[in-house]
Amino acid sequence: MNTAVNETPRGEAYYRLAVILGALTGMGPLAIDMYLPALPTIARDMNSSTSSVQVSLAVYFIGIACGQAFYGPLSDRWGRKRALYFGLVLFSAASVGCALAPNVGALIALRFLQALGGCAPLVVPRAVVRDYFDPRGSARMLSVLMLVVGLAPMLAPLIGGQLLVNFGWPSIFWVLAAYGAFWLVIVALFLPESLPGSLRRRQPVNDVLATYLGLLRDRTYTGYVVTGALIFAGLLAYISGSPFVFIELFRVAPEQYGIFFGINAIGIVIASQINRWLVNRYDPRDIISFVLPVSVTAGLVLLIDAYTGFGGFAGILLPLFFYIASHGFIMPNTTALAMAPHGTVAGSASALLGTVQFGLGASAGALVGALGNGTAVPLAAVIAGCGLLAFATYQSLPR
Repeated sequence: MNTAVNETPRGEAYYRLAVILGALTGMGPLAIDMYLPALPTIARDMNSSTSSVQVSLAVYFIGIACGQAFYGPLSDRWGRKRALYFGLVLFSAASVGCALAPNVGALIALRFLQALGGCAPLVVPRAVVRDYFDPRGSARMLSVLMLVVGLAPMLAPLIGGQLLVNFGWPSIFWVLAAYGAFWLVIVALFLPESLPGSLRRRQPVNDVLATYLGLLRDRTYTGYVVTGALIFAGLLAYISGSPFVFIELFRVAPEQYGIFFGINAIGIVIASQINRWLVNRYDPRDIISFVLPVSVTAGLVLLIDAYTGFGGFAGILLPLFFYIASHGFIMPNTTALAMAPHGTVAGSASALLGTVQFGLGASAGALVGALGNGTAVPLAAVIAGCGLLAFATYQSLPR
């Protein structure tokens, strides 16, 4: 059954939509990963500790988690494009502020504002996909978007490292500001409005809260959302903990960190494109059922290798690769299945999904730091725990 609210784009329109939505979705990974190689330099330039500068990363996750709940109802009320305009302007302005930040406190505050702006290009593309496509079509399009999400972590640390070496760390934020401004113009000129005025919902705050409460009471929706969010939380735990594990523990040179980071991200790219082919032939639920045990196994092997030291650096990289690759299968399918029945509140459903994702992700990243003991075990334990909880959550879904 086709549950879309618009005619499905075909041909050139389909690929134009994929490029625009993919570039918007990639803004989040770029803002997270591009400045990772610069953290020690920023700390030194601002006469602060690396741990203080790392707060700006945690704050970005928190801002993303909180802000998405705002953009869902906003896009349902204003339309998709106007919500994007607001977010992209805020993202670009805050990025300029980050480039000019005089101290760590200002950087942390501006990163929070940058995250609030960066929520829009995360929430709105999922709602646009839901506006146009049925569940299978949504899974295919979301797999295309995952290609960009996978490419961004491969390229962002490498780009950030080169900008750092040649132009200094503020240049990273100037580039992010320009990226947001460029896609603001593209959205204005080439992205059709996918939510007709007749379908917009002008809800008071009480109704918005009631919508969120209704979604949370939907066991099928929450089951798919939490399953995907837990796998995503393991990914954010990896992003938070990998600089220490790779650089400090295994002596990877900072300029080579992006290479290993990119190798792991290749798994997401490969998996998302295989998933795009698979959803034409198999039910998305069957794909999730097959892949989740792979995630669990990879997490447990990672934990064993980290605890025993078996395999050295390769013993960490290999199971990490398979766990991270599973994200390329799990996220498109859980997202499509969660949102499929909620077309009338697609913006709110997308926002709540993102809030849960980044809320759990921020918690996982913080847990890695709190458990830090100078080994790779805390990172491995959090990732393994996320995989196990995702599997248990999916098994509890109503059939």
